[in-house]
Amino acid sequence: MPVVALLAFFPLLMQAQPLPADSVLRREVARMLLVGFKGDKIDCNSDAARYVRDLHVGGVILFDVDATGTAKRGTRNVTSPSQLAKLTADLQHYADEPLIIAADQEGGLVCRLHHQYGFSPTVNALYLGNIDRRDTTLLYARRLVKEVAQSGVNLNLAPVLDVHRDDNPHIGHYKRSFSTDVDVITRNAGLIIDAHHERGVLTAVKHFPGQGNATGDSHYELVDVTGTWQPRELEPYRRLIRQGKLDVVMTAHIYNRQLDPDYPATLSAKTINGVLRGQLGFDGVVVSDDMYMQGIINQHPIEEAITLAINAGVDLLLVGNNISTGFEAERPFHLVDMIVNLVKTGRVPYSRIHESNRRILKLKERIKLQ
Repeated sequence: MPVVALLAFFPLLMQAQPLPADSVLRREVARMLLVGFKGDKIDCNSDAARYVRDLHVGGVILFDVDATGTAKRGTRNVTSPSQLAKLTADLQHYADEPLIIAADQEGGLVCRLHHQYGFSPTVNALYLGNIDRRDTTLLYARRLVKEVAQSGVNLNLAPVLDVHRDDNPHIGHYKRSFSTDVDVITRNAGLIIDAHHERGVLTAVKHFPGQGNATGDSHYELVDVTGTWQPRELEPYRRLIRQGKLDVVMTAHIYNRQLDPDYPATLSAKTINGVLRGQLGFDGVVVSDDMYMQGIINQHPIEEAITLAINAGVDLLLVGNNISTGFEAERPFHLVDMIVNLVKTGRVPYSRIHESNRRILKLKERIKLQ
């Protein structure tokens, strides 16, 4: 067979490879889920215990505010340092492999380990970027990471690599980005990542390929950055990848027609496989932003969105069950059923499941249980 014909036939060969037993396939699919749950403690009958012990999800994500309930502080998973340490220890107890336990502990207003619960006060990224001093950034970063590590959180969904823009309602307004200067962003983010690694905590930088110049919020609407995004927004990713610092990259639910005229970044093979993996050379875990944000599901039914995301190169699907689209206790189980069916019907090649599991297991090897 000519080489050109063989290359054209290769995807069919990959799709036709034998599937593992159902129990193995379900386990591999569940490992690709990062899920949220209600409650600041768990027992054998809790949703969290079922997700970890019975479904074998790859990880969980913690929040301090139940956005699907009263939306007051202390109503979800975090109420004190001792409570959180016990919760995460109990979660690991129900897992038969190191469990990814994630939280958004950026500092400033995005702070799940809040001083109201007895944790140390934090500062926002813009404060650090404006000072732009190594000793200052490391001082605040090490204090924050010490408490993250002591709490049992092993994946911090931070730092933000977006460029700063004052009128960005999701990033700039909350001072989550370091600067408009990519040198300042790269320098301070690198120091914060180093501080995490000193304590054995992994990081997930965000929001790829750059959400800082957005003027809308993808939690609630379709956001298009085509006219405002600049190629220099990739530069912090490029440099930190070259330095070998990045553990996980989180995608943004934004349209950027400069990179893909058809799909938002989370669902875009051109953006993830083409730019992040191909051009920038990243082979670590890619995690989505929450798959139930309205910026995604208002445009794509969840089954279509999940299909596109996995095929685009997303390894870990974030389903926080804690946004305006509501909480459903059985959602993780339904998603595993859905993805298994997508594999069996050929809409998602098993090779993608296998590839994501390779990356996730490699990441889990670096989790240090406290």
